[in-house]
Amino acid sequence: MIRSKALATTSVAGLVAALTLLSATEAGAADPGKAPGGNFDLSVWQLQEPVGSPGKPTTIPSSRLQGANGYQDDYFYTDKRDGAMTFWAPEKGVTTPNSKYARSELREMNRNGSAADWPLQGNHRLSATLRVASVTSDVCVGQIHLGSGGSSTKPLVELYYRSSGDIVVGIENSPDGGQTPHTVGHVPVGKTWTYTIAVSGGRTIDLTVNGSTTHYTIPTSFDPYKQYFKAGSYNQSSSDSTTKGARVAFYGLTVSHG
Repeated sequence: MIRSKALATTSVAGLVAALTLLSATEAGAADPGKAPGGNFDLSVWQLQEPVGSPGKPTTIPSSRLQGANGYQDDYFYTDKRDGAMTFWAPEKGVTTPNSKYARSELREMNRNGSAADWPLQGNHRLSATLRVASVTSDVCVGQIHLGSGGSSTKPLVELYYRSSGDIVVGIENSPDGGQTPHTVGHVPVGKTWTYTIAVSGGRTIDLTVNGSTTHYTIPTSFDPYKQYFKAGSYNQSSSDSTTKGARVAFYGLTVSHG
């Protein structure tokens, strides 16, 4: 792992403003009166929510998310105070077959409606400006997840926010499992911060949190797999409570490939 400092003279407030302008409408700041799809480009995302039937969470396609009058509900909505795209994942909710934790989370899609599934080769970037408004224990706010190429359903990268304020990246050791954590920052609950999760040259994960960048080598065992991004509130604790959980507000969210 190599750590480097970047954008040292740029304030967090400046980063927030810049990324919000990139992700919101061309008119500028997010409009609290619009659904998330009126402020963010959701044409490349599908939403999964913690409701539905056991093992089959409800998914909302991109076509329903887009636009000022697009989809929103108690789990995915615009904060009326500041226009943030907000995700709520309670401790009790419908989960996928491979997880015991509920989520309100976006899954990357292609603009033609097919599921994103990109090779490690090239350059791929997910950037976000966000605030964890509440969390019981831990919440995953960004991922690179394995797509086609094998039978594994593991993530390559998960970015966690702890209730202590610590920001931790988990790098999967192999498609068979096992994750190595690295603490990459600290931000108090309720404070705004930024991250970028990127793949460069097919061999390196470049993670930037509030201007500080760390690099991780991708194990060759992941080479057969394609990937996709995820972002939102993937709660990492479970109980019978529908009032405890993780609420995450996004002020900027962009994806790029090249």
